Amino acid sequence: EDAGWAGRADLARRATRAVLARDASPADRVRARLAVIDAAGQALSDLDETFAHAMADAATEPSLQAAVQLRVAWKHNLSDGDPVRSRDAAAAAGELAATGGDQVAEAMALTVRARMGRILGDPDAEEILAEALAVPAPEVPLGMRNAPQYLAVRHALFDDRLDDARRQLLVLLPAVRRTGSAEDVFEVLRSLTEVELRGGRCAAGSAHARHALELTIEAGLSPGPAWYCAATAEAQGGSFARAAGYARRGIQASEEEHDQVFLSRSLYALGLVELATGEAAKAVATLRRVAELEAAQQVVDPSVLRWHGELAEALVAADAPDEAARLIEDVRTTARTLGRTTVTAALDRAQGLCLSALGEAEEAVALLEATARRFEVLGLPLERGRTLLALARVERRRRRRAPARAALRAAAEVFERAGAKPWLDLARETAPETAATAARHPGVAALTDAETRLALLVSQGASNQEAAAKLFVSVKTVESRLTRIYQKLDVRSRAQLATALRIA
Repeated sequence: EDAGWAGRADLARRATRAVLARDASPADRVRARLAVIDAAGQALSDLDETFAHAMADAATEPSLQAAVQLRVAWKHNLSDGDPVRSRDAAAAAGELAATGGDQVAEAMALTVRARMGRILGDPDAEEILAEALAVPAPEVPLGMRNAPQYLAVRHALFDDRLDDARRQLLVLLPAVRRTGSAEDVFEVLRSLTEVELRGGRCAAGSAHARHALELTIEAGLSPGPAWYCAATAEAQGGSFARAAGYARRGIQASEEEHDQVFLSRSLYALGLVELATGEAAKAVATLRRVAELEAAQQVVDPSVLRWHGELAEALVAADAPDEAARLIEDVRTTARTLGRTTVTAALDRAQGLCLSALGEAEEAVALLEATARRFEVLGLPLERGRTLLALARVERRRRRRAPARAALRAAAEVFERAGAKPWLDLARETAPETAATAARHPGVAALTDAETRLALLVSQGASNQEAAAKLFVSVKTVESRLTRIYQKLDVRSRAQLATALRIA
């Protein structure tokens, strides 16, 4: 059990073999097998035999059966990506725990039900969590990360009650350090990273992410969550290039461990970087994979992992505003039904870009200005800065240079205060290639970002096939975009396009 608590899977297996070689009691055999399961971290998919033996040994003891069923519930969520089965297993664990008089296991079972309920959009999830918090279970031997107190922090983060989440986490951090559980310490550090970054304190968030990664390496924990944590911190306060590298490591680690939960998260981190760095087609492909994984995992609540606005923005940048509009409307309906008011703000930013792409510039500017003010009221500075960047792009496309410069300056001030270096660099850029081109040929201001990228490639001599490969689109898409570009710039050939852009 000590080995499992410390995340030492190798030592836990050796000790368990020693226990099983003796004439141990069923209770000790179950405890030993559960230690192996607990030491496995996120890699639960290869332990079906261990689960089966543990269940068989626990057959006559309800409290032991409850402990096994709790682990089954965790596996259904992490490895199988099935929150419905996880919730059902947790309900069974709760009944067994009540029969056996195990209040700790009962609280844990209610916590899993509340966690899965939030994912599935169950309106009763908060009531179930309140019930778990009310269970008198002073000791938490199964780990703080599975305690109702910790889930309450996660829900506060999902709801953007950042001050509440931060205050509770700073109380939990010394407590979990005293217990000696590496996984508990990591979980609190991960949540602190997310809270600090979202609140615009990038230096503090990056420090927590660094400590979480160091702990993961030292304790031999599952690496996927730590790489995701590092990618998130770098994407906000470090370097987009490093963020992409960490995200790819997280994807690989999560795939190897069959960890569906953090696979989605690392892909989301990569998609955000691709979107920020102008690789719209790649961002669409990556974020669509997130959407597919989330759908397979039956995730309903859009506040748990907020990929929806990013995918909509990527679709707009990839010249698919109609698809983006449909996505925005679908998610907005769900968010309103569940009362996730802060989720809709990110959708409004994507909606503003969508309106601009559809030629409704005045409405786009009004919506983006209102959204920037809303993010300021919500205390989400990085989201406000991103909205100001979007506003600058829209104003630049309208050839309103003074408002565009003002939006960029405001965004830069926000990012500088937050320590959001990669976003500050974006705000300080003058988009050299596209902006200079637009200045030389005012008609370019009418092109979308996707059309501008294609126009530059073609004017530099790329064939349709080469442009399609570089932009990750079909040749047919290139042909249709070129037709629109020719119409907007009033040119009839590649030579005239090159002349118009003054690149040839």
